[in-house]
Amino acid sequence: MLRPLAVVLSLAASASAIWPAPISMTQGNSTLWLTQTVEITYNGDFMPYTYGYTPTGPDWTSKDIVQGGVSRALGQIFGDYFVPWMLHTREEQATFEPKVMSNKTWIESLEITQTGEDSEDTWKAAAGEVDESYSLSLSKDGKAKIGAASSIGVLHALQTFTQLFYRHSGGPFWYTPMAPIDIEDSPTFAHRGLLMDVSRHYFPMEDIYRTLDALSWNKMNRLHIHATDSQSWPLEIPSLPEVSAKGAYHPSLVYTPTDLKNIQEYGAMRAVQVIIEIDMPGHIGVLGESHPELVVAYDERPYYWWCAQPPCGALRLNNSDVDEFLGTLFEDLLPRVSPYSSYFHTGGDELNANDSMLDPGVQSNDTEVLKPLLQNFIDLNHGRVKDAGLTPIVWEEMAIDWDIDMDPETTVVQSWLGTVSNLTEKGFKVIDTNYNFWYLDCGRGQWLTFDNDANATFYPFNDWCGPTKPWQLIYSHDPTEGLPEEQAKLVIGGEVAAWSETIDPANMDTLVWPRAGAAAEVLWSGRYDADGEPRSQLDAAPRLQEMRARMVTRGVKASPITQQWCVQMGGDPLACSYDLNPYGH
Repeated sequence: MLRPLAVVLSLAASASAIWPAPISMTQGNSTLWLTQTVEITYNGDFMPYTYGYTPTGPDWTSKDIVQGGVSRALGQIFGDYFVPWMLHTREEQATFEPKVMSNKTWIESLEITQTGEDSEDTWKAAAGEVDESYSLSLSKDGKAKIGAASSIGVLHALQTFTQLFYRHSGGPFWYTPMAPIDIEDSPTFAHRGLLMDVSRHYFPMEDIYRTLDALSWNKMNRLHIHATDSQSWPLEIPSLPEVSAKGAYHPSLVYTPTDLKNIQEYGAMRAVQVIIEIDMPGHIGVLGESHPELVVAYDERPYYWWCAQPPCGALRLNNSDVDEFLGTLFEDLLPRVSPYSSYFHTGGDELNANDSMLDPGVQSNDTEVLKPLLQNFIDLNHGRVKDAGLTPIVWEEMAIDWDIDMDPETTVVQSWLGTVSNLTEKGFKVIDTNYNFWYLDCGRGQWLTFDNDANATFYPFNDWCGPTKPWQLIYSHDPTEGLPEEQAKLVIGGEVAAWSETIDPANMDTLVWPRAGAAAEVLWSGRYDADGEPRSQLDAAPRLQEMRARMVTRGVKASPITQQWCVQMGGDPLACSYDLNPYGH
């Protein structure tokens, strides 16, 4: 039976496996083979492929960055052993690969041209300050070309290049069935990130490195590390060694200054800027372990009178010792952040006014009493951030609930409660992390325990932000939905959030990936296609499944998004979809 025309077109559209979807792409159906001796040039000069090449920073050059990207890209292609049997039906298993013994057209050259010059700030640029666009072509006779205005664009192009190739099951041969190819691509949003909470659970360095790798594969460019909270302080501060010595879960569960430097450089070399957050003045109770004189309401019971989750604790808002402590903290930390980032996150969420009732210098929970003290707190500490050459990021409560006066030109606000329109009306640049769509930890049950008398009240023990956010829901979210054009321009992007109450190294990968990748396509490609139509799950699912398979091959334990049968039938949009009008009737 002939397929309806709409289905045939859909099959053709899903043949391209690139994730996130390029802005413009044409492809053919000829096979090209990639040789391990491919000749690479960068701006006309020969560039060797050195397996595992890693430049040292932060004083690297554009060529260093590109050479590192080339090394990783070819290492992925030649080292992944990605034979995509799982993407083909049982009937196709014997025929989907090209014949190894046939005459081959080899890709013998990869010509990389960077048309613009990087500045010293390219690898730590603020949102919108670096051109991330690129072009990629692969001719039928085997000439590959990459063009980009910046080394960042080159890195994105190289990640797309890796997605063109598969390993042959018959031996060490790598091929693409999609030549000739022409791609023009650029991101819709400049800020495309993941929040990783390393306070509620500690994550070893290899987990952070692997996460940075996965972000770069998905063309996400920010890792927001929520470094401290009331539960633990794992970040070593050399001028204040007692803070992590007493505040970490264990003396071994800390990030040293060398660790922080390595994380930041690892990200920068992959076009992922690392943003550090010290949450304050709330969410800082653990500081009471080393400096009880600076904190009020630390581990007060019952916790829900004093904070959103235990242990409670907030900084004293009318205390010169707090100012002195934060001055020392920032003098130590900010110069180690500023070479690698344009931003520093100062927290500001969920401050409970009741805490200040226990503060000897305040003894009130009256907003009119607290607001001027909080204004002074923000002015002083945001001033320190700006003096270090960084832009402060703050959670939305400071702007919305407390109505703190902050300069919209020099402050970015992150929204998790869905108040984007309120923030853009005030003129703020906004990062969207709407918990209704982009919280990856939701829907998995309570982290609290209950006595028998409370069972009936809290049964079936759902968490506060359920249900779970499946990739389809994440994919449906448009950070600028409903905003007038001028306000929409103020939304610089978004982040998915992996709060770690019930996430640790054992399940991090499975809960973040590939769902974070669904947000990556929204942020890179836009929620709407070139025709103004919402991007379809029918087109996205086969590509996301392939991206997930590549990530698993590279060591990321990404969760499946559907059963294997549906993956094998991915080319048939009617196999595992619910279409109200499948035949256009």
